[in-house]
Amino acid sequence: MLIVQVKEGEAIEKALKKFKKKFEKTGVVKELRERQKFTKPSVVFREKKIKAIYKEKLQRNAED
Repeated sequence: MLIVQVKEGEAIEKALKKFKKKFEKTGVVKELRERQKFTKPSVVFREKKIKAIYKEKLQRNAED
């Protein structure tokens, strides 16, 4: 459960903004979207591998 502390006289828009930020950090929406479709474990592994290769290339280029 998310709790947002609202100070006396604070605008409701500001409290809503805080709530949205906390909600985004929990990752609920992201997980919901991932669960809408099934992804084979081999595909997940392949995507992770490609991402790791890409990150490694970026690091090597930054060092040069």
